[in-house]
Amino acid sequence: MFEALGQRFSSIFSGLRGKVSESDLKTFTSQIKNALLESDVSLSVADSFSNRIYEKAVERSEEINKSINPAQKIFEIVNLELTQILGGESRRVRYAKTSPTVILLIGLQGAGKTTLAGKLANYLKADGNTPLLVAADLQRPNAVTQLQVVGNSVNVPVFAPEPGNGVGDPVSVAKLSLNFAKDKLHNFVIIDTAGRTGIDEELMQQLNSIKATVNPNETFFVVDSMIGQNAVVTAQAFLAGVGFDAVVLTKLDGDARGGAALSIVEVTKKPIIFASTGEKINDFDLFYPDRMASRILGMGDIASLAESAKRAIPEEASKKLEDKFNKGEEFTFEDFLSQLEAMKNMGSISKLLGLLPNAVGLKKQLNNFDDTELVRTRAIIESMTPLERSNPKVLNGSRRARISRGSGRAISEINSLVERFAQAQKVMKQMRGGNMPAGLGSLPGMGQPVKPKQQEQSFKKKSRSGNPAKRALEEGN
Repeated sequence: MFEALGQRFSSIFSGLRGKVSESDLKTFTSQIKNALLESDVSLSVADSFSNRIYEKAVERSEEINKSINPAQKIFEIVNLELTQILGGESRRVRYAKTSPTVILLIGLQGAGKTTLAGKLANYLKADGNTPLLVAADLQRPNAVTQLQVVGNSVNVPVFAPEPGNGVGDPVSVAKLSLNFAKDKLHNFVIIDTAGRTGIDEELMQQLNSIKATVNPNETFFVVDSMIGQNAVVTAQAFLAGVGFDAVVLTKLDGDARGGAALSIVEVTKKPIIFASTGEKINDFDLFYPDRMASRILGMGDIASLAESAKRAIPEEASKKLEDKFNKGEEFTFEDFLSQLEAMKNMGSISKLLGLLPNAVGLKKQLNNFDDTELVRTRAIIESMTPLERSNPKVLNGSRRARISRGSGRAISEINSLVERFAQAQKVMKQMRGGNMPAGLGSLPGMGQPVKPKQQEQSFKKKSRSGNPAKRALEEGN
């Protein structure tokens, strides 16, 4: 997501060198504006954003040029403004004083409301809640059935008294769902409503009738982030016609530009509360403006990465590995297998690596990453005996041939895994010694490791200064 915008911002910042004149600032902010427009940000928002950066940079020009790194000061201004344009602070769901808390989902047909309803229910359930899904989209063919399938996949009940496909009154269904939720002790009611391929008066009237009947605590406008600048027009129409409290972005993983997110908040003054970043049910989380700004500017999102790891890795397994690490014990294939399982639970590995700082620089490796290799790697490790997993040094030719037959993988793949595992062991030792690894090549699916440039340069003889005083300083460093 925001891949193109992130690359453009990285390129623009690399052009800032030394002291920055007013002319440089004009060129810089003009480039920022063009980058935003290319990412489907609306013209008014791009204008406003670039103008604010220019005004603040001019206002602080003396401070910027007195600093050791003027570009860093401008970077801080852009980061702050980008965070503000994305909403400033992350928004949380408002709970009703008396259960159930009612959430109404509205938006155009095709925005992904039904799938989103299931993801939201799963998210709330994981937090200890008891959500109920309500099938109030009685227009779209098989919408009720789809919600039932989605609800079943996350083990959340669905209230669906009407068959849909043009049959039934959605207002009545929404009203009855509240009584059902109270009787069955559900503390959340998520109402999936009908959409249209375009905005029309009938849709607005139906949504207003449902809203007036259930008096929702939250009304979320669900928007497909891939529709570009049309997202702003649609958001304004729903805001005027029905009203909503917050925005939920879907299909953010497929949007290389992502200008919708930057435009909607600025134009509607409504925050983005959730974002759906993939097809899997867990590809859904709260939207953090500061973290998204950090990712766009190439600083990564370590906080989200850490949260994903914490959710995926059982506390007992994490503690066990930490104890082994602290005691200096050898990293084994058993540990490697547990880490692979955790990585699988965290979702797409290429997405997770995209949360690292300078992910733009890892673009080639991310594009070449094969998530299915985790499955193949697991098959190989599970074909090993306990002795082989704990002591890979015993893996001779006959043992590798047996593992090859057991896993259905070629011997060359066994050899490659053993080699990469040895590299992973070295990385663990380096980290234990306080040294961070320079490459990510030892990860499954990454292919061959990338040697850091410093390693290649270290063999070159360093020239010595002819000035004795300068040479003493160099040797002291």
